[in-house]
Amino acid sequence: MIQLLPDHIANQIAAGEVIQRPASVTKELVENAVDAGAASITVITVDAGRTLIQVVDNGCGMNVMDARMAFERHATSKILEFDDLQELNTFGFRGEALASVAAVAEILMLTRRSEDEVGTQLHSLAGEIPQQTAAAAAVGTSISVKNLFYNIPARRKFLKSDSAELRHIVNEFMRVALCHPEVEMKLTHNTQELYHLPVSNLRQRIVNIMGKAINQQLIDIHVETSVVNIHGFIGKPDSAKRNNNQQFFFVNNRYFRSPYFQKAVTTAYDRLLASSDIVPSFFVYFELPPANIDVNIHPAKIEIKFEDEQVIFQMLNAAIREALAKYAVAPSIDFDTEGAPEIPVIHRGMPMPVAPKINFDPKFNPFEENTEQHSSFRVPNDKVDKNWPKLYEGLPRLSPDKETFSSQEFNSQLSTLNSQFIQLRGKYLLTPVKSGVMVIDIRRARQRIYYEQYIRLLANHQHESQQQIFAETITLKPEDYLLLEGIFDELQLLGYDISAFGNNTIVINGLPANIPLVDIHEWLDELLVELHEATLNLKEKRQNILAASLAKTAAGHAVEALNPEEAQALIDTLFACENPAICPSGKPVTHIISIEELDKKLLKN
Repeated sequence: MIQLLPDHIANQIAAGEVIQRPASVTKELVENAVDAGAASITVITVDAGRTLIQVVDNGCGMNVMDARMAFERHATSKILEFDDLQELNTFGFRGEALASVAAVAEILMLTRRSEDEVGTQLHSLAGEIPQQTAAAAAVGTSISVKNLFYNIPARRKFLKSDSAELRHIVNEFMRVALCHPEVEMKLTHNTQELYHLPVSNLRQRIVNIMGKAINQQLIDIHVETSVVNIHGFIGKPDSAKRNNNQQFFFVNNRYFRSPYFQKAVTTAYDRLLASSDIVPSFFVYFELPPANIDVNIHPAKIEIKFEDEQVIFQMLNAAIREALAKYAVAPSIDFDTEGAPEIPVIHRGMPMPVAPKINFDPKFNPFEENTEQHSSFRVPNDKVDKNWPKLYEGLPRLSPDKETFSSQEFNSQLSTLNSQFIQLRGKYLLTPVKSGVMVIDIRRARQRIYYEQYIRLLANHQHESQQQIFAETITLKPEDYLLLEGIFDELQLLGYDISAFGNNTIVINGLPANIPLVDIHEWLDELLVELHEATLNLKEKRQNILAASLAKTAAGHAVEALNPEEAQALIDTLFACENPAICPSGKPVTHIISIEELDKKLLKN
């Protein structure tokens, strides 16, 4: 009953652990190019890697025998004995993943060493190598992976949209690029160049990837100890965002994820962030002996075990606190001098100012009944407002026996309320209902109202646009630009006059005339977060995300009090919505505190 699996099936099973999507192929090939000593790496993709993933490098290349052996399982150029596993300083080894990739795709390899006059070309199909020939080639290696998962239709079927798969490819590309600013790197998708990263220092590499705006937000961190060396950059507290796409950990130039170390970063920002739902940016690099870490606890090597994890946690936390303290010690000083008193300049020969004399009666005793003869500060009787006792009329008086309001006085106070709701700190509205008290979240209520308004605008194809006096130009990251480009039609329906300007730049010429004005940069950030987290295969899905993002931004973040008319209008409009119970993100807008709950709370006390 027990039989050995055929090689092609075993290879496909092994490929499932390493090659999960086109981004997995990109990661393995780019890392192999770095290990080969390449000074320049070019990644070319077509249809988000479904049709083609090509990685071209100018590294050391391979001879005829090495090129053939690289496709064999367990073939390596880096490990000769078991102890070598403890001293690995590279991503992996040439050919580590080629056997897995070859099992699920068609591969064409062209490679040459500098000492060879001609190169070698090798073609692999479903793990088999039907031909290997000599060919003219530049020094280095070019590997083309075509028709990924062509022989595993189920795996290919479950790939996400092109925009989602491209985002994963970009992420893997960035993780390698952030480790090696000394390597020139390019990324092209469907003939459009997304990234061209020249050789630079680390800070400039981060700016080239994340955009120029981040340059002013970076704070340097650096610490050297006998356990670990830590360096890199963290973001200023006021640059924190809701998404975590600017959070990177690297150890010995290898990207990894660590919720534990992430906590060390966030706790260092304690009480410095404006809100609990935003996170800081960081690019943190650890350097320590390879023997002190284990990189083989995860198939994709994105989780790493550290020998001195708790010690490194404390060092990282202290380093970030120190960097933030240095930033806070010398902030930019920009005092508002408008309306401030002018300080006169005293010139030589001018009379010096004389301190004013203070008249006081040393015999004055405030506890004496008759102080009129001593006090020089007594207010004349004719200046006293005789109506001052009326200030306290109508207020409930404390019972002489206990410091609580009597029920009669408390009821009289409630009867003076002119409205049917109470506002609590500008965040909640409390209104009585049959079963108890209804609590309404003001911000979520606004989101629901705006959301349904925007959905109607999209459905009715209303696109009244108000032209800007000065057009606004915004440069985006390549993957953000591609996402936004895919919903230009929906943006036009809402009244956004947006056009492409080239080089991942958009121009905003007009804004919706019938939608509350919002901060365009804040809205774009919010929208891109939602787009990155969603699969946009359906037009209806895109419209829902667009409307929800715009509603969230239009609702605002600030807590502000509503006047009675505004509060009543908010309640009336909310309950006229199709679904007033939840906001666009699915969170409750209202909550009813029943009489039974109140009774239980009061009886407990």
